[in-house]
Amino acid sequence: MSSRVEALVIDANDPARLAAFWARILDREITESDDDDGVLTLLAPDHTTFTIDIEPTRHPRTMRNRMHVDLTSATPEAQQATVDLALTLGASHLDVGQLPTDTHVVLADPEGNEFCVLPADNRFTAGCGRIGALSCDGTRAVGEFWQAALDWIMVWDEGDETAIQSPHGGTKISWGGPPVMDKPEKNRWHLDLRPHGDQEAEVERLEALGATRTDIGQGKVDWIVMRDPDGNEFCVLSAT
Repeated sequence: MSSRVEALVIDANDPARLAAFWARILDREITESDDDDGVLTLLAPDHTTFTIDIEPTRHPRTMRNRMHVDLTSATPEAQQATVDLALTLGASHLDVGQLPTDTHVVLADPEGNEFCVLPADNRFTAGCGRIGALSCDGTRAVGEFWQAALDWIMVWDEGDETAIQSPHGGTKISWGGPPVMDKPEKNRWHLDLRPHGDQEAEVERLEALGATRTDIGQGKVDWIVMRDPDGNEFCVLSAT
């Protein structure tokens, strides 16, 4: 048994603005939750990538995220067009220590979340779709955990760096190895997993792989909050 990635969840102080930004950048449709919880969903265009849920939070952003998306470009002109569109919609250039010779462009969305716009010749994300990779700050152990948790293929394994991809292709998830940046009390980005079988049995399997259950004040809900081996929160939803 394993789980699939149901959604990338992003906390936002202004969900409507952030959803509108990413809907334009990714050319996705926005839908509203039926639960009156203020969650806005950017629907996935196909089965090789994930939906994006943008949910409201009152807590301010205090530090860099451990996750960011890498956007692909078909041509140099397309890369520049994405950068120009993002800046028009409220993004800003961001210096995270990249070199002047680097060909990717680092930006921050309207709430300060980092993302990269890759050049057209990026081989690692070739054929992966608009979101080429969900790039993460993390150890080798956490990459191995997620490979087993999702039953994906290890497509990069070099030193402390790892990357996995669904057998169906699409967006990769990668980890850059130590040192791992500090994290806030709760990450603003996390993954929601949907188990293919019994929820409790899947949680126990994930515990055996190195995850732990955690309480972040979620109260009585039908999902279970866990932390991966690097302490990152994720949610296991009820079974399909």
